Amino acid sequence: MSGAADTDVLVVGGGPVGLAAAVHARRAGLDVVVADRRAGVLDKACGEGLLPGALRAVRALGADPAGHPLAGISYRAGGAGADHLFARGPGRGVRRTVLHADLRAVALDAGAHLVHAGLRALRQDAAGVEAWLDPHDGAAERVRARWLLGCDGLGSGVRRLAGLEAPAPRGRTVARDAARYGLRRHYRVAPWTDLVEVHWAAHAEAYVTPVADDVVGVALLGPRGTAGGDFDAALAATFPELGERLAGAPPAGPVHGAGPLRRRSRRRTAGRVRLVGDASGYVDALTGEGVRVGLAQAAAVVRHLDDAAAYERAWWRVTRDYRLLTAGLLAWARSPARGAVVPVARAWPGLYGAVVERLAR
Repeated sequence: MSGAADTDVLVVGGGPVGLAAAVHARRAGLDVVVADRRAGVLDKACGEGLLPGALRAVRALGADPAGHPLAGISYRAGGAGADHLFARGPGRGVRRTVLHADLRAVALDAGAHLVHAGLRALRQDAAGVEAWLDPHDGAAERVRARWLLGCDGLGSGVRRLAGLEAPAPRGRTVARDAARYGLRRHYRVAPWTDLVEVHWAAHAEAYVTPVADDVVGVALLGPRGTAGGDFDAALAATFPELGERLAGAPPAGPVHGAGPLRRRSRRRTAGRVRLVGDASGYVDALTGEGVRVGLAQAAAVVRHLDDAAAYERAWWRVTRDYRLLTAGLLAWARSPARGAVVPVARAWPGLYGAVVERLAR
């Protein structure tokens, strides 16, 4: 980058959602710059399971990332399980780095311009947005765009700079121990199932996703300190069935973390700024459909670039099931009835299956 630049759309955040927004914008005939403070192929703490709807959305963008077939979901506790097989075809376990590399290639092929720079400041007027980007190898530079899309994740700088950060609920203090965090590590071991396993313990969940013929990913969700500083020891102590499965399996990479997971925005638009994906608000990773919801938002925001109210309505529509079902399950998981989650799924397989299918569509 050198000197002031002009573009139709500036996407801040080059993860899967930002890249998807860039592809949609290019297909609409718009010039696109994607800026991310991180370089190259990006990794993050996530479950890495593409449910069937998410896999269809990724394929519609022109990517077909390699991975491991996912036939359904299994809730497990105390050695017992409740399984549901997807009714409309399999999903796929995909390493986050593989997904990002494939979508990055699609965005580049579509003509998006990717730059290694973070957002420092922004201001806007009726005609567009001016953003100051900090390249990794030079002084801050100004980019003017007709629209700016904040696709920069849970800790979104765009959300903060645009004044869209939601304040804490009035009259209520959220306890620090109520905040949830996520950790993920890969293990070099052949998958023992084609299902995503969700293991339930007293205060945390472990998500096991096959992502290759010789690798599984394990994500822990729970309050701060769930792993106690030792991921492997936490698995063995908190999830005995899973610990036994992974005994002796060598780690295939470092532990990645994210959190707190719960994020709120006042709204999704401010002038010509739009929030997309996790930056627009996030409930929890409990239901594992963040990618599908984020990709749906990426398509919606480009359809409604020139109509903020229409994007707000589309955002509420495409996130409705995720917000309601995830919030409901999270409330159950935080209640004294948490231990009944798996027994109820076993006793009412039709209800359990209907919820899974709603999330997987």
